Amino acid sequence: MLEHGGKLRDAAREYGRPVADWIDLSTGINPHWYAAPAPDANAWHRLPEADPALAAAACAYYNAPAMLPVAGTQAAIQALPRLRALSRVVVAAPSYAEHAHHWGQHGHALRQVPYAQLADAVDQCDVLVVCNPNNPTGERIAPEILLEWAGQLAARGGWLVVDEAFGDTETHASLAPHTAQPGLIVLRSVGKFFGLAGLRLGFVAAHPALLARLADMLGPWTVSGPAQQVALAALTDARWQDAMRLRLRVEGERLRQLLASHGIASGGCALFQWWPEEDAEAFWHHMAQQGIWVRLFRHAAYGIRLGLPPNEDAWLQLEQALTTWKKL
Repeated sequence: MLEHGGKLRDAAREYGRPVADWIDLSTGINPHWYAAPAPDANAWHRLPEADPALAAAACAYYNAPAMLPVAGTQAAIQALPRLRALSRVVVAAPSYAEHAHHWGQHGHALRQVPYAQLADAVDQCDVLVVCNPNNPTGERIAPEILLEWAGQLAARGGWLVVDEAFGDTETHASLAPHTAQPGLIVLRSVGKFFGLAGLRLGFVAAHPALLARLADMLGPWTVSGPAQQVALAALTDARWQDAMRLRLRVEGERLRQLLASHGIASGGCALFQWWPEEDAEAFWHHMAQQGIWVRLFRHAAYGIRLGLPPNEDAWLQLEQALTTWKKL
């Protein structure tokens, strides 16, 4: 199993600090999560047949013509490689490691290509997988360029898969509105922006024929009844969404400026900052000693990803930890 953010129990065991005493900045998940309403009592009793209202709410929120609810975008990431005959697959690198892992597991001819070289790789693959904004670096590719690539791939029966898990604060850049065209697949996550990672819910936007094939592969009852009810409330709460987008943009810039004030030139998006760090492992260890859990990347990219503190005390603790780091 690949390494991911979180794992606070591992941190607590390794550093001898109770889980409750940590500030977890390792995931990039919104620390100001949506206040989920209690689901109806029968949500725990009935088999969770798909609620058409949830798919309709997702189409309205993401501005997509058709969407399939899935048990987190991870479910789609694991299933999509099984829907294609063996293909030449390019995954942008570095990016969310599960994409390359699962395409590689199913016998496809996999290459990982840096973002700067993707344009040259489009003609040499059948499937191109891109995170936009990228996780973990925050790199972006303009939507008009992605649409051009999607057309080139579709013309020969290929796919462009765009993971927009961190795209909720940049709605203007989403390709979800264009997914009626064959060969364009967009993945969206409820976990990041809404801060509801434990809900295990995401959506796939694509041509209806492909969504039908994916639904058949995933089988019935893929999303729990309580998850459907909570997500329906979150996706239709426009007032909360607008206020949260503004708040996250402000806090994301605050985090960037805080890092810059300590000599760290970072990039990212509203929910996290990333930078290549020569002493990444030492920085990670130093922060852990201060009770701050950040994400260390050792492989495809060597650096640090750091999410938003949840409150003012956490902001102060982060600033103090950065100050003592720079004095080392």
